[in-house]
Amino acid sequence: MMVLVTYDVNTETAEGKKRLRKVAKECVNYGQRVQNSVFECLVDPATFAKLKHALCEMIDEEKDSLRFYYLGKNWKNRVEHFGTKEGYDPEGLLVA
Repeated sequence: MMVLVTYDVNTETAEGKKRLRKVAKECVNYGQRVQNSVFECLVDPATFAKLKHALCEMIDEEKDSLRFYYLGKNWKNRVEHFGTKEGYDPEGLLVA
């Protein structure tokens, strides 16, 4: 399933900046950054549960925001892209 992960981490303190780096690093492990704080993650339910748990443990719920948008299996019909940063196919071939 495709899940869009978005976050807004308060970076007014050193602790906030550290949380932001940790959240971004965790998201990179599971998906593709499509905007500064937005990741597309093609994951199975078990992997998503692991990602969600990890991210929820990292944020400060009093200061930060974390959102998950479930696009499902037919996500290609639900995503349109215009402008810079050309889209990618997470199910396509990886070129090294």
